[in-house]
Amino acid sequence: MRYLLGTLAAILLAAAATGLICFRLNSEPALHAAAEKRDAMQWLRDDFHLSPEQFTAVRELHAAYAGTCSEHCRMIQSASQVRAALAATRSTDPAAVAAAERRVQELRAVCESAIATHVRQVAALMTPADGQRYLSLVLPKIADFDHTAVPDLRLNHQP
Repeated sequence: MRYLLGTLAAILLAAAATGLICFRLNSEPALHAAAEKRDAMQWLRDDFHLSPEQFTAVRELHAAYAGTCSEHCRMIQSASQVRAALAATRSTDPAAVAAAERRVQELRAVCESAIATHVRQVAALMTPADGQRYLSLVLPKIADFDHTAVPDLRLNHQP
């Protein structure tokens, strides 16, 4: 039994050391720094190998889109409040609740289409390989966005 426990401890220690070495050899300090700072722009620059010119263009593109994004979120929140108020009233016509739901879904579709266009514009500024990888990471997340606030580029949005 003593040898069994000693052997298991040695195996676990070797596995942990191997995992740590592999992690360190395959990680980039700049990406870890961006994650620790919760800075999506730094992550974007480092992970997608943006040149200073590309990074400036991406920042300008983001700044130009920020107002549109804020307005979309504001409109969706407002329509969601109307829908909730109608749904909470028992005497409300079901057709009015359905129309309010359609309005929320229409606004979400407009917003999600605009975000997808913006994301594709950002990807177009990258190398083809990095742009494709960026699209594969970001596009699937658009439908899951809750529209309670503008996406926070510091990665620390707390709803």
